[in-house]
Amino acid sequence: MKQVVVFLLINLFVSGTNHQETNKDPIIIIRTEMGDITIELFAEKAPITVSNFLRYIDSSLFDNACFYRVVNSDNQPKDSIRIAVIQGGRWQNEDKGFPPIIHETTKMTGIMHKNGIISMVRSEPGTATSEFFICIEDQPELDFGGKRNKDGQGFAAFGKVIKGFDVVNKIYKTDAPGQYLGKKVVINKISRIS
Repeated sequence: MKQVVVFLLINLFVSGTNHQETNKDPIIIIRTEMGDITIELFAEKAPITVSNFLRYIDSSLFDNACFYRVVNSDNQPKDSIRIAVIQGGRWQNEDKGFPPIIHETTKMTGIMHKNGIISMVRSEPGTATSEFFICIEDQPELDFGGKRNKDGQGFAAFGKVIKGFDVVNKIYKTDAPGQYLGKKVVINKISRIS
């Protein structure tokens, strides 16, 4: 009888440990020609956005994508609400991707656009596909109720840079007079670490 109880307790512990492992937020790595950026995705808080991003990763659709846009204080003279981000993705290959996803606002997720947050690019709410950006410093005007978009819905934040912010800053400091980089920064691959 003791052996049965011990066996059941061990099984319970092992299955509980496995359950915890599957509930961990995924960690991904963006391998660029300038270095690697490691990001934790907040799957529990932003399940739709994270699932979509992982779908692109698992289908290798980010292979040979790029960072192509830098928005800084010098290159947005017509914008009354200024932001600081680097933007990347599949760059003009959207027709070969997946359909747009439902817009998960910061009001829904609680993930605010702080320094190092990754978020989805969109035009109208519900149009995000694979294009994303990373915040340089805090960007509250990109949150729900922010003034960067007239609709006030903000953008869908879904993860945070946990390593490689030096690479993010290197990309951010690349010359981008009209916001678009003359020489795009190649993303060799985005893959899961865990």
